[in-house]
Amino acid sequence: MKDIILTGDRPTGSLHLGHYVGSLKNRVTLQNTDKYDQFVMIADIQALTDNANNPEKIRANLLEVMLDYLAAGLDPEKTTIFVQSQIPALFELPMYYSNLVTMSRLERNPTVKNEIKLRGFERNLPVGFMTYPISQAADITAFKAKYVPVGDDQLPMLEQAREIVSSFNRIYNCEVLVEPEAILPENHGCSRLVGTDGNAKMSKSLGNCIYLKDDEKTLKQKIMSMYTDPLHINVSDPGHIEGNTVFAYLDAFATDADVSALLPEYAGLDEMKEHYKRGGLGDMKCKKLLNSVMQELLRPIRERREEFAKDRGYLLDSLSKGSAKAREVSDKTLGEVRAAIGINYFSGSLKLHL
Repeated sequence: MKDIILTGDRPTGSLHLGHYVGSLKNRVTLQNTDKYDQFVMIADIQALTDNANNPEKIRANLLEVMLDYLAAGLDPEKTTIFVQSQIPALFELPMYYSNLVTMSRLERNPTVKNEIKLRGFERNLPVGFMTYPISQAADITAFKAKYVPVGDDQLPMLEQAREIVSSFNRIYNCEVLVEPEAILPENHGCSRLVGTDGNAKMSKSLGNCIYLKDDEKTLKQKIMSMYTDPLHINVSDPGHIEGNTVFAYLDAFATDADVSALLPEYAGLDEMKEHYKRGGLGDMKCKKLLNSVMQELLRPIRERREEFAKDRGYLLDSLSKGSAKAREVSDKTLGEVRAAIGINYFSGSLKLHL
């Protein structure tokens, strides 16, 4: 029996490079190993937790996310892609799990704390957003996912899911739920991609993203305006690598072969970094290198996206079929959860004792 993988994205906009290196690229690789059953969720209900007054935003971006999935290489014949709102079990399971989690534990979750600060919620916090970790635990456990491809910023969410699984199985003396494990990007520079402005996280709400669908001109403009080293005023000045967005992206995307092919004076990225640190290498040259690398990466993704966009019917049909399969799998888990708690009053062995 294959291990199960579950992951997904909120449809609040097109996907960006942070999504790609943090998880999406990994999903494509795992899909093509034929070792796993992979479920990928478009989390429209989770997106409503901070967009309830603007549901059109979610509807408008549903197919945008699906296009990004297909363009990046996900195949509906190999990966089950589904829509969260179409899966009833994902609304019932959080109710059971919420009784196993305290408010103080939710408030300590570092990912939740960071997102609250990022959005400026303070005490005007939607309850649905606060309970996001519980909902995410339901998403994962409904499919008995063993592995979840994530960036390191999502590790606290996964740890909370593991706690819920452990509590449920212990309290109800069962082994119904599976404790999930993280699959992190192999390249550490990809674990948490910084924004183009140097902000610690690439975020749609901060407007510091490079999107998978960005055209050649837009991509170049974003790279050329990237934050670098404010102390590196003249080419001859010694430069700093730490906190330099251009080098953060080069670490994530450029190989030594890329560097030596485009800039033959360097054997690889480390040699180029040393030159920058001692002075004599300008930011513009570094940005031009990065632009060449990124154009090569995103061009085929963008071209595939344009082709898939021509057939809206295929996108909707694929999502409908994926959602039907996801309902079947999650309903089975839900039945086991009800039985473990003992609330399957009208079916199973409990019915005999009523």
